[in-house]
Amino acid sequence: MSSARVDYIAPWWTYWLHQFPHVNLRFQPLDHTFKPQEENYQQSLIFLGCVAAAGLGVNLLGLAIYLSCLCCCRKDEEEEESKKSNSCCVTWAAVAAGLICCVAVGVGFYGNSETNDGVYQLTYSLYNANHTLAGVDSLVTGTMGGMQSGLNEHLSRLGEIFAARGDFVQTLQFMQQMSDNIIKQLLGLPDWEKAKVDLAAIADQTAYVEYYRWLTYLLILILDLIICLAACLGLAKQSRWLLTTMMVFGVLTLILSWASLGADMATAVGTSDFCVAPDKFLMNQTKDVISSDIVHYYLYCSQTLPNPFQQSLTVFQRSLTTMQIQIQGLLQFAVPLFPTAERDLLSIQHLLNNSEASLHQLTALLDCRGLNKDYLDALIGVCYDGVEGLLYLCLFSLLAACAFSVMLCAIPRAWRQIANRDRDYDDIDDGDPFNPQSRRITSHHSHQGNMHSFCSYSSSMGSQTSLHPPTQAVSNAPLSEYMNQSALFGGNPRYENVPLIGRGSPPPSYSPTMRATYLSMTEDQNRHFGEDFRA
Repeated sequence: MSSARVDYIAPWWTYWLHQFPHVNLRFQPLDHTFKPQEENYQQSLIFLGCVAAAGLGVNLLGLAIYLSCLCCCRKDEEEEESKKSNSCCVTWAAVAAGLICCVAVGVGFYGNSETNDGVYQLTYSLYNANHTLAGVDSLVTGTMGGMQSGLNEHLSRLGEIFAARGDFVQTLQFMQQMSDNIIKQLLGLPDWEKAKVDLAAIADQTAYVEYYRWLTYLLILILDLIICLAACLGLAKQSRWLLTTMMVFGVLTLILSWASLGADMATAVGTSDFCVAPDKFLMNQTKDVISSDIVHYYLYCSQTLPNPFQQSLTVFQRSLTTMQIQIQGLLQFAVPLFPTAERDLLSIQHLLNNSEASLHQLTALLDCRGLNKDYLDALIGVCYDGVEGLLYLCLFSLLAACAFSVMLCAIPRAWRQIANRDRDYDDIDDGDPFNPQSRRITSHHSHQGNMHSFCSYSSSMGSQTSLHPPTQAVSNAPLSEYMNQSALFGGNPRYENVPLIGRGSPPPSYSPTMRATYLSMTEDQNRHFGEDFRA
């Protein structure tokens, strides 16, 4: 079997993070060794959070300068081209902010899931290791209790029964020595209670903290997505109150992104310091309570390493075998002479059989392969999935900060454009003929006037016809010419509410080309019909 050192290789990103500068709050460089109990090491991690806070300050300062320039240095944007240019910039900025925000949320979900998987694997391994150690303590305690209470009680009664036989009494004394030898070997095993290693409590606390960390990031991701979508909706609807609200929430989310970046970066660097040399840290932590040979045996678990429990387990096994042989001899030779001793002898035999079964279970639990597997699973969960997830969360925080910075730059310009549009609309004069409202009113009155003039014209034409009735040829000519002109100009009845013959000028809707054509045809008609047409 290969050693644990070969099976576990720290990933490259832990070495990269391990090389980050470790500086305390007095700007003194420190060793990169993982020492979470020391105040200087804690300050080095806090310093990383301060770097993120400095980045937040620079970001807010840049936004403040940009907004100040936008408010104080107003440019003349009355020309249509500049308005289109600014609108295009706002649109592209909104699109960029939306895309970056969506990518950030996707990266954040992946990183949050990876971190949660790594912590879950850690807690699962801790529970398994705690179950193994609790099983060892239970077997040792049960075996020692059976030897000290049950076996001594039976041996004392047998001593009274065999008092007349010196050889039987000597056998009982020998068995008492074997029992004391077993208890001595069991006391030589490590006392995990004395070492105060409660892995279940550590796993419970870790799972509790991880649950709220995962839930917090989930809410942050959903909040970022909602704010981004609401800001895009405000830009599309050109709603100033929605844009103002999203700008306030954008600033808060920007602060939250930088804060999460500092926390994730400090956690990732500290965890990487542990992952680079986990064996060294664990041996330093347990050197005062557990033998270094035992810790080394479990951390490396190599066939070339001697089992520190082998001698104790061997003595245990030999002592049990010797006691079982002695009990068999007493059952064979003493029971025929002392029938009352059979019950105690069978009870001792049963106790020794149970102790032998406990010995086999204890041998399996003390083997290094079980605990070493849990140890490697915990390292892989923390150093691979956990640290990788923290790096993705750091990337999410950076992308979210960039997205909301772009959004905070685009919203004020969009807000200003909406304000300018509303101001220009309010400044329109009601008497302006190009005002849509004024044009609708004017067209309504002109339509009524045209209808009145047309009726007057029709009545006057009727009276003139009654006084001067034209001939059939002359009366048909204007109608045919009118129909020809109607066909020439497209036959659109929209422009032909009144007869065009006899008017001094074409309708205002005619183009210059149509006007020239109309005038040339009128001159030809005058030359052709002469005075009859004029009458």
